[in-house]
Amino acid sequence: MSKIPVKDVTPSGSKSDKNPETVSLYQKREKIYVREVEGFFQKLRTWSLWALMLGYFGTAWINLGDRQAVLFDLPARQFHIFNVTFWPQDFMLLSWALIICAFGLFTITNFAGRVWCGYTCPQSAWSFIFMWIEERTEGTRNQRIKLDKAPMSPEKLRKKALKHTAWLIVAFWTGVTFVGYFTPIRELVVDIFTFGDVGAWGIFWIGFFTVATYLNAGWMREQVCIYMCPYARFQSVMYDNDTLAVSYDYNRGEPRGKRSKKAKAESNTEQLGDCVDCSMCVQVCPTGIDIRDGLQYQCIGCALCIDACDDIMEKLDKPKGLIRYTTENELEGKKTHILRPRLFGYAGAMILMMGGLGYAILDRTPFELDIERDRGRLYQITVNDTIQNAYTLKMMNMSQEPHTYILSVDGLDGIQLLGDTEYDLSVNELKETTINLEIDPDEVKTSASKTDIEFVITNKETGEEVTREESRFIAPRAI
Repeated sequence: MSKIPVKDVTPSGSKSDKNPETVSLYQKREKIYVREVEGFFQKLRTWSLWALMLGYFGTAWINLGDRQAVLFDLPARQFHIFNVTFWPQDFMLLSWALIICAFGLFTITNFAGRVWCGYTCPQSAWSFIFMWIEERTEGTRNQRIKLDKAPMSPEKLRKKALKHTAWLIVAFWTGVTFVGYFTPIRELVVDIFTFGDVGAWGIFWIGFFTVATYLNAGWMREQVCIYMCPYARFQSVMYDNDTLAVSYDYNRGEPRGKRSKKAKAESNTEQLGDCVDCSMCVQVCPTGIDIRDGLQYQCIGCALCIDACDDIMEKLDKPKGLIRYTTENELEGKKTHILRPRLFGYAGAMILMMGGLGYAILDRTPFELDIERDRGRLYQITVNDTIQNAYTLKMMNMSQEPHTYILSVDGLDGIQLLGDTEYDLSVNELKETTINLEIDPDEVKTSASKTDIEFVITNKETGEEVTREESRFIAPRAI
């Protein structure tokens, strides 16, 4: 660890180099022992966590026909998401989707703070799973503190080994599932447990995500949220005085002090606020902060402190909500404006982009046609004195069913297509072919050497036009 030497300064002001002190550039992590709590927001998180886990671990096992429903096939450059297949040329759609996600995050942050972090962020989700395992294997918060302070013993070794084994199992299955979105998971799992050919890259990525999950959710936890996550650093720019955030009502809670529920009102307790300084809000916080110190960037909006404080208030026969989701304006006695220009701006931009993306996907042609003229020669004069142009066509059936397509040419009267005009393409098949276009010189406009033409693809089964691409037919200019 890097350290900076700091010279000692004597009371008289003279400097002494004999006993230099050192100041660490990095703060040493203090382990946080999170107390388990029950309440409304904890139940809400449990349901959201179940939904996320079922979605992540379950979606990979869904099949549509003979293929996996969600599969990112990198070697084939095909990205299957249920009934839609995307290709590298659809990268712009992915960019749109990422921008929409960003504006969605801006919208929810401006409205309700870091609820994404508290309820749906993968780092938080897996950290809560690991904390749940820790609670079941090592005991309650006080028992874990006592266990860590105790010397090594067979019982301590058993509990630690059980915990880390469970962590590694969850981390390993997380890595397997992640790789299962890039290679068929049913085959992958069979290969893993039968020591089949998983492949070097498969082994590497499973190991990488196993280690990353184990370290991030098991050992680093709040360090990821506080120091590594960029969202923690810039989320405050999306806050305003009307943003709902987990906040402590200092007007009601201060001055804080301990008191008994059955104690009679006395002169020294009548002036105390509702906060009994029990520190439960600190003990349940996964990032180890004290919400009573005000809004802090370390707060992930998980609302565990709300559940803990409400439980204490209920036991003391006091109204709940000393810690609650509220706004700065409400805490200051001002009116809160839920509907405001910034929120409308974020939401409006997100909705417009969602509409544009939806239209682009629905209007997306499930067929791609690339046309390339013969670069070796502009045109050819045949023995019959006709003019020929050569083209290379690449056709790709991007739909989920095999089709027969018919090729034709528009834009120039009398033009003839030499080559196959009917093509059978299976699902996601790419076919390359070379064709020639021929025309009598009398049919060509002699005033121009280039004439615009269009290659038209029609579905033989339905008779509907699938796509058309523009090209050029080149002929010698008349003198």
